[in-house]
Amino acid sequence: MEHAGARVPTGAYADAMAPTGERAATASAEPVANPAAGAQILLIEDEPGIVDFVRRGLEGHGFSVRAETDGIAGERTALAQSVDVVVLDLMLPGRSGLEVLAALHEAKPELPVIVLTARGEVEDRVAGLDSGAVDYLVKPFSLAELSARIRAQLRTASLGTPTRLEAEDVEVDLLSRKVRRQGHPVALSATEFELLVHLMRNRGRVVGREEILSAVWGYQHDPATNIVDVYIGYLRRKLRLPDSPAPIHTVRSVGYRFGRA
Repeated sequence: MEHAGARVPTGAYADAMAPTGERAATASAEPVANPAAGAQILLIEDEPGIVDFVRRGLEGHGFSVRAETDGIAGERTALAQSVDVVVLDLMLPGRSGLEVLAALHEAKPELPVIVLTARGEVEDRVAGLDSGAVDYLVKPFSLAELSARIRAQLRTASLGTPTRLEAEDVEVDLLSRKVRRQGHPVALSATEFELLVHLMRNRGRVVGREEILSAVWGYQHDPATNIVDVYIGYLRRKLRLPDSPAPIHTVRSVGYRFGRA
């Protein structure tokens, strides 16, 4: 159970969680038709008030919602049932949200998990994303935003996004997050993995430092930071082979390019 911002969604809290008129709309108006209608959402949350609020709201948006109120039952349902998106609280009885997240990422890496929690510090968000979450929403939240983020994940899944990248003898499995070069496994941290994926998706193009900061770290750093250069160095060292340097090239004063020299 979470106490910071996780009160039962009534009165002022409900107003903070949903835009004006949204509750009345979900209660009295027909849901707007959308391609996500009928999608199976698993909500793992131990606060009864929030469970009821989110369930009714998402069902009003056309989703089918099943709820579990502890980590053990939630993990079991997510692994055994056909689920399109999981909405997961972090502080759960039975098993923590991070433990559930790690188990789901290991067994069903293609299953999108959106973390919904009162723990909004940067280190908490990083821990959740590094453990396999695709998105992170901090309480109190807007139900409209949660619905939009779920639809975004469903659209991504429906596009049949490639699950593997291959370029310059580097292979990346986007689901298992395993990397190999010339058949040799390469162990990367979560940030190194995201950096490599961004470079490979832009193979042959010079990618600027500001673009990398936005794509990999997701927020703005001090323009003078050298964090990109530091992680490029880490990545080069891990991809380097005795007879072959990493295929990451510096374009002075601009950025980096993945590909042949």
